[in-house]
Amino acid sequence: MAKKKVLVTGATGRTGSIVLKKLRQKGNDLEVFGFARLRSMDGVQSRSKVQELFGTTEGFYFGDIREENSLEPAINDCNTLIIVTSATPQMKSPPAEGERPEFTYPEDATPEIIDYQGQVNQINAAKKAGVEHIILMGSMGGTNENHPLNKIGNGNILIWKRKAEQYLIDSGINYTIVRAGGLLNEPGGKRKLLVGKDDKLLQRESPTIPREDVAEVIVQALFIPEAKNKAFDVVSEEASPEEVTSDFASLFAQSTPGL
Repeated sequence: MAKKKVLVTGATGRTGSIVLKKLRQKGNDLEVFGFARLRSMDGVQSRSKVQELFGTTEGFYFGDIREENSLEPAINDCNTLIIVTSATPQMKSPPAEGERPEFTYPEDATPEIIDYQGQVNQINAAKKAGVEHIILMGSMGGTNENHPLNKIGNGNILIWKRKAEQYLIDSGINYTIVRAGGLLNEPGGKRKLLVGKDDKLLQRESPTIPREDVAEVIVQALFIPEAKNKAFDVVSEEASPEEVTSDFASLFAQSTPGL
C-alpha cells in the first residue's frame, strides 16, 4: 500500500512545527513533508531554522507561498495539504514608557498577501495536483469586522482569512477549517475541547486553547472522516482527567458542515 503524502506549510511556525512533529510520530503509513519560506536569497536563514527545530532539513521544501509555481514541487503527489501559514505583525519600535507598542506588517507580507493570496495560491496548486483534503488553520473572531486583530497595522487579518476560507470551501476539495481561540503556550492533552460556530465561544470567560491541542485537532482531522467538509471554532477549558478530550470523532461530529 502506497504511503499517504502530507505537506505542512508554515511548518517552522510555533503551531505548524508542532503539527509536523506530531505527524512524524504517527508511523510509517505517512510520508510527511514541511514547507518553509526562503528568507534570504540563498535560503540560509530558513534552512538553519529548520535544522534548529527538527535536527535536519531532510523532508523539507523551500519556496514562497506568494508564488504558486514554487509550491508545485512540494505539493506534487500529495494526498493532504495542511495550511498553517499566517501573516505576522512586527513592532514598529520599542514603545515609550507607559505607551502601548504599535505594530505593522511588512509591505510584501500583509494579511491580504499572505492570508488571502498566499492561501489561494496553495489551494490552486493543490487542486491542480489532485490533493484530496486540505486542512486549514484559521482564527476565531472573523464574524466581527471591528475585531481588535483587524486593527493591527490596519491589516484586516481576520477578514482576509475568512475570504480564503470561503475560497477553499468553493474549490470543491474536501476541507477542514479549524478556527482556534487565543493560543496558549501550555502542554496539550490536559483540557476538554469545545467546538462551536459563529464565534459564540468567544463569549466564554477564557476562549483559549493550547497550541499543542490545536495541533492535535489538525492531526486527528487527517484520519477521522467526521472532520471532512467542516469549519468550526475550537477552545478549551480546564478539566478533570476523565473529562480530557480523547474522542475526536465525537468532537468533530458536534460540528455542522459549511462555513
